[in-house]
Amino acid sequence: MHRILLSLIAAALWLSATSVAAAPAVVVASKIDTEGALLGNMILEMLKKHGIAVRDRLQLGPTNIVRAAILAGQIDIYPEYTGNGALFFHMENDPVWKSWTKGYAQVAALDRAKNHLVWLAPAPANNTWVIAVPNDLAQRTHLNTMSDFARYVKEGGDIYLAASAEFVESPSALPAFERTYGFRLEDRQLLTLSGGNTSATLRAAAEGVSGVNAAMAYGTDGAIAALGLIALEDDKAAQIVYAPAPVVREAVLRQYPEISGLLNPMFKGLTLATLQQLNAKIAVDGDDAATVADAYLKSRHFVE
Repeated sequence: MHRILLSLIAAALWLSATSVAAAPAVVVASKIDTEGALLGNMILEMLKKHGIAVRDRLQLGPTNIVRAAILAGQIDIYPEYTGNGALFFHMENDPVWKSWTKGYAQVAALDRAKNHLVWLAPAPANNTWVIAVPNDLAQRTHLNTMSDFARYVKEGGDIYLAASAEFVESPSALPAFERTYGFRLEDRQLLTLSGGNTSATLRAAAEGVSGVNAAMAYGTDGAIAALGLIALEDDKAAQIVYAPAPVVREAVLRQYPEISGLLNPMFKGLTLATLQQLNAKIAVDGDDAATVADAYLKSRHFVE
C-alpha cells in the first residue's frame, strides 16, 4: 500500500511538472478584412510549422475589437498598422506618423512602455489613402507621383475622381493631398459615392464609368494591379504611413523568443507590389486566405 501511495504521489508530481513546463498555445488573431486574414494566416502558419502551438482567432473583428483583446490578454499576437498609433495614443495631429521610421519607432516605444506590447519588423508597404489612375493614362501623361498628379491638374488635365464622401470631406484625406501638393479638384471633377468601398471606386476608374479616370484607394488594395491601375506615390508625405507589422505580448515573446526570428524576415519581404498581388488572389480571384498565405510562404521557402 505504501509503495502504491508513493507511486501515485510521484505520478502526480510528474504530471504537475509536465503541465507547468508545457507552454500554452499562442493565440493568433487578425482583423476581419482581406489583408488581415492574409497576414494573420501567415503568422499562424509560420508559428505552427516551426513547432509553436497556436490557437486560431483569425478575423476576430475590426480594429477596436482586436486591440481591446490584446490589451486584455485574450489574444497574443496579431498584425497591426503603424499609423494606428496616432489613434491608440490620441496623437492624430503629430507629424511623426507621416514618417516610416519615426512612426514605427514611436508606436513601438509607447506600446512597450505602456502596454507591454512589442512591435516586430514592419513590411515595406504602406496601406494608406492613395489616388490610383489607369496605367495608360499614367504612361501617356507621365503620372507616377502625387507631385505629377498636381502638375497635371494645374495644367488643366482631364481628371474625374471617384471617391467616398469620407475621402472627399475628411481633412486627412483628399484635402490633405490638396494642401500638400497645391492643387484643387472642383466639384465637377468628383464622383462622390455614399459608401467607402474601394472596389467600387477602382472598378469605376478601370472601366471609365461616366468618364471616371482616377480613384480613391488604399495602397495595398489587391484590385489596383488586377484592374490595370497604378497607385500614385505620396512623395511629399501628405498621408499617415500605415505599415503592417506583427504586435505580440511581451510575456509571450519572452516565452517564445524565436518568434521575432521567424516573422521579421517574412514581413520584411512583403513589398507593396507583393501585398497587392496576394490581396488580389483573395479579393479578386476568390481564393481562400489560408491557401494564399501557405502558397506564398512555401514559394519563399519560409515553410516546407
